[in-house]
Amino acid sequence: MSPSTVPGLCVRPAVASDLTALVRLRDDAARWLLARGITGQWQPGELDEEHFRRVMAHGEVWLGESGTGLAGAWELWWQDEDAWGPQPPVAGYVHRLMVDRTAAAPGTGRALLAAAERRVAEAGRTWMRLDCLAGNERLNAYYVDAGYRVVGRAEGKPQPGGPPKSFTLLEKRVG
Repeated sequence: MSPSTVPGLCVRPAVASDLTALVRLRDDAARWLLARGITGQWQPGELDEEHFRRVMAHGEVWLGESGTGLAGAWELWWQDEDAWGPQPPVAGYVHRLMVDRTAAAPGTGRALLAAAERRVAEAGRTWMRLDCLAGNERLNAYYVDAGYRVVGRAEGKPQPGGPPKSFTLLEKRVG
C-alpha cells in the first residue's frame, strides 16, 4: 500500500459540529504520546474547542474519516510567522497532524499528510512547511522519511496553553 493512500479514507473540512471530536482526538493523541514516554510534545487539555474554532476562522482544519469514524485530522495555516517569520505566500503550514491510534488503519498519518500537500498545491502554493518539536527524534525522522528536508530551527516558539518550545523547521516542494 502506498503511504499516501488508505482504502476507505475520505477527507473533508471540519465544521463547528466537529469541535468536540477534534478536542477528543487531540487529547487522545496527547495521552498516547505520554504513555510512550514522550512528555515534551502535547498534554491532554491544552487545546479546547475555541482553539479549533479560531483556526477554522483563519485557516483550515481537515478531518480524515473511515468506516470506523474519525481517523485523524490536521490544521492547515496559510502563514506561520511565529516559526517561519514573515514569508511570501508560497507555502501552506501543516500543524497538529493527529491520528486516532485505536481506529486508524496503518498509513493513515501519511495519507493525511499527502492530502494536506495536495490541498496546498491546489491552492497554488509551492511548499508545504511544518515544524516539529526539536527533541522528538522519531517524529523528525518520520517527516524526513516522508520527503521533508530540515531547513532550520525555531527557538522559543509560543505554544497555545503551554510554555514556548524549540522546533525543527521542515519543508517539501509540493507544487
